[in-house]
Parts: sequence; C-alpha cells; structure tokens
Amino acid sequence: MAIPLLEYAPNSQNQRVSGFEIPTEEQPRIYSTETMPSPSEIEELIWAAYRQIFSEHQILKSNRQTFLESQLKYGQITVRDFIRGLVLSDAFLRLNFQTNSNYRFVEICVQRILGRDIYNEREKIAWSIAIATKGVQGFIDTLLDSEEYLGAFGYDTVPYQRRRILPQQAKGEVPFNLKTPRYGEYHRSQLGFPQAIWQVQVRRFVPQDKQAREGDPNRFLGLARQLNFAKGATPPRVSTVNMNYQNMVPYRKR
Repeated sequence: MAIPLLEYAPNSQNQRVSGFEIPTEEQPRIYSTETMPSPSEIEELIWAAYRQIFSEHQILKSNRQTFLESQLKYGQITVRDFIRGLVLSDAFLRLNFQTNSNYRFVEICVQRILGRDIYNEREKIAWSIAIATKGVQGFIDTLLDSEEYLGAFGYDTVPYQRRRILPQQAKGEVPFNLKTPRYGEYHRSQLGFPQAIWQVQVRRFVPQDKQAREGDPNRFLGLARQLNFAKGATPPRVSTVNMNYQNMVPYRKR
C-alpha cells in the first residue's frame, strides 16, 4: 500500500498571483508545439528544454538525448514526455540525484519542473517521502501528472520560471540556475571547496571605478606604511634585582 503524499499548505508566492502586466523582454519566452512550429522553432524549443532542466554548465554534447529529440521532432511524444525523458536520463540523475541529498533533489526538481520554489520545509519532506516510497521515477511522474503542472504548462509547453519579474520593482527573483548550484553545502564541504579563500578575495575586491587614483589622499596611508624609517638605538634593559643602591647613592668625601 502506497503512502499518501504528506499534506502541506502553500504559501503566497509570485506564481500564485494573477499577472496583468504587459509582457516585456524580461518576461520568460514561452515555447510550445501547439501552433505546429517550423523545424528551426523546434530546435529552439529543444534547447529551451535543456536550459530549463539542466544547469548551464551541464549542457554538454555528451548529455544530449538524441533519441528523445528525434521523437519530439516527428511528433511521436509530447513536450511533457520530452521533459520526463530529460529528467529521468542517466546524465541528469548522475549530475543531480547522485551528488545531492533527497531534500536538495526535491528542491531542484520542483524549481525546474513546476517552475517555482518549494513552499516550505514540509513540502520538501513530503516529496522526499515520495522518493523513498515510489522511487525517483515515481516522484517525477507524480510531479508531471499533478494538476499544478498540467494547469501551468499542459502537454505542449516547456516549463519556465513563473512570474520571476514583478512590475514596479527594481529587482525580481533570482533565476533558478543561479540560485541553486549543482552541489549543496554538505557536498561542497566534502569536496573541500576553498570557500573561505574566495570569500576573502571577493570581500577585498574593489571595482575599477572606485579604486583610488594618483594624487588621491586615500593612498598616502598605504604609502606611509610601506616606508621604513631609521629608528634610534634602544637603551638596554637593566634588571633592578641586582642593583646596589648604597653604592649608587652619592656622598660627600671628607
């Protein structure tokens, strides 16, 4: 008997709010096969799917799924089936599932398949239980068969990060491929990444437009610290333990 999915309460995120803004260049481009695209547009759709599922450094020639691409081009599978094949491919599982914990793998899959962040820790635990009971394939099938995925992307649309840019805001949400790196904090510590070294270097970095130029008074302090001034001889230290104070006191000779 399969364990039912643990219930979790969704919180208020950008993708749950209806948008009425006018699309601009910052809005995500939607790739779909509903309008019978041309061969060149099919190629763009395929690469959009790779960019959504894989990270930028994971898009390699060796990770391409040529058989799935040919099936999609000839209309034998839908875009949803193509996404399913990419997520269940050996390349994706080797780079993301085998190098991370179940909690982090859940976060990666929810971001790249459902196009949103996880709601809370309870949702992360719920999907992690699904991985433990149904396996990776059962977990992926549950995400792709969910009402949320079908309502947002259907069978013919490539998933994308929903409502990343908000109107009347200077900065929106960070893209998922930059927000969630390949390795988690636990595996980065195991691999011995020099985090402390590069963090110190980044903190000491000064942009070129903010660097002090010639003649700037801010450079005088550093110059003075580099100078070696000649110092006088330091008088020797004398211990007061062995001093004969009686002989040192002056007296009048008769």
